[in-house]
Amino acid sequence: MEDKSVPTRRVRVWDLPLRFFHWLLLAAVATAFYAIKTDNIELHAKAGYCVLALLIFRIIWGFIGGSNARFLNFIKGPGAILAYLRGKTDPNATGHNPLGALSVLGLLGVLLVQSITGLFNHSDDYFFDGPLYNKIGSELFGQLNEVHEILEVVILALIGLHIAAILFYRFVKRDNLVKPMITGSKDVPADATTPDATGGRWWLGLIALAVGLGVIWYITAGL
Repeated sequence: MEDKSVPTRRVRVWDLPLRFFHWLLLAAVATAFYAIKTDNIELHAKAGYCVLALLIFRIIWGFIGGSNARFLNFIKGPGAILAYLRGKTDPNATGHNPLGALSVLGLLGVLLVQSITGLFNHSDDYFFDGPLYNKIGSELFGQLNEVHEILEVVILALIGLHIAAILFYRFVKRDNLVKPMITGSKDVPADATTPDATGGRWWLGLIALAVGLGVIWYITAGL
């Protein structure tokens, strides 16, 4: 158990727009899986549009968001990843560790491909055409549809690994990763030099989200 007698102080870790993104993405992905398993293709499509809009937001936020949300600050090279695996960690780091960054990028990348291929989807069973289905030939459609189906399993596997990592940190390393994603802050030893994460203004987040929603509106309105 954590030693409550050790003096601590609270530092900012995750900005508000990023936290909203995280939980909204979870809700959208869960809805998409639920909808397809219950044969509700319209809800599945709408959830997929939400996923893509959120991912567009995240790409933008990776450049203009809070310091811990920016790609340049948490994407590390092979050397940093190997050093982390050898136990060489920065005690003052509060964002993604080098290995966690790879996990995040992998999940975001797979979800991006999944949501894009869904735009070209077609189903005779549900009488459904994706908004970009008529932009491609039947051969390419078959390939994209196959990718879409395969990635469903990949996404579930990555989500499983993500949850396993959270549980490992919570019960083995005694580091609660969920709480900071809710509150935005975490407690560190009072004598630590850990800095607060900077940036991530909410109004910039609204602009980034508006761009994502605008792209989806443009596509679904008949590109």
